[in-house]
Amino acid sequence: MNNLDLLKRFCARLVAVERRSPLTAETYRLEIRRFLEYLETENLGLAELESSHVIRYLECRRLRDRIDSRSAAKAVSCLRSFFRFTQDAGLMKDNPAVILDLPRRPARLPDVLGREAVERILDAADTKNPLGLRNRALYELVYSAGLRVSEAVNLGLRDIDFGEGLARVTGKGGKERFVVFGQEAAFWLKRYIAEARPKILGLRRSNFLFVGRSGRRLSRKGMWKNYHRYVMMTGTKSRLHTLRHSFATELLAGGADLRSVQELLGHADITTTQIYTHVDVSLLRESHRKFLPKLKDLASPKQVEL
Repeated sequence: MNNLDLLKRFCARLVAVERRSPLTAETYRLEIRRFLEYLETENLGLAELESSHVIRYLECRRLRDRIDSRSAAKAVSCLRSFFRFTQDAGLMKDNPAVILDLPRRPARLPDVLGREAVERILDAADTKNPLGLRNRALYELVYSAGLRVSEAVNLGLRDIDFGEGLARVTGKGGKERFVVFGQEAAFWLKRYIAEARPKILGLRRSNFLFVGRSGRRLSRKGMWKNYHRYVMMTGTKSRLHTLRHSFATELLAGGADLRSVQELLGHADITTTQIYTHVDVSLLRESHRKFLPKLKDLASPKQVEL
């Protein structure tokens, strides 16, 4: 079996057996393709692989591609999955990546925006033209419901329930959940569906909610590109995913419980949601330093009498 066929069979297993999302399968495919190319340059076969060979590959990736610990950990996960596949196919006896420790990922707090900054970005959309109105409705919904980019572009018309203020989204691993959106998002969505969407589609038809100039589903790239343009117009620093982070942080700051936020975000593990509690604490500390700059001195053990 040549490497191309091997890679195809591995990707098919990821989707059909391991139930990985198409995006995850593509990430794994790219990593394993790099690994197989590395083996060819080193004249190595799968049957003779040892852990030391895998370690050298990861070191090569670190030096050549300058990957960080997060990317290195993802590469190890990809390799473990691939070697399990080759074992099942009878191509390898052992999994040389099993003994490798996942590189520790630095704890990075997600960037968040204040409500005023979010409103400036949303206001940058020119709602007098169909595409601008579509973008305003799209980003309002992402912010109001805390959607991932993939979840937003895959929404269908029938997934929106204005009566209940709910949207049915398909998250990671094909898991469906209902999310709540507010009145502001509902207002712009109704305008987009009634005014802009028919003009963008023309005589064409589509079941997708957000469509592009071609009449097909709006692409992730187009969604990112348009958002970046609004960010540049307003002079803010933000990525599209920041709207989702800001949504979660505002909920927790407003008193929402962690389990509810986990459900709304579609996190499989609550530890993923917990990072937003640290963001909230960091915002409190920032306000503490800003409005009470001398409190640290007053609270010094040398100055406080008990």
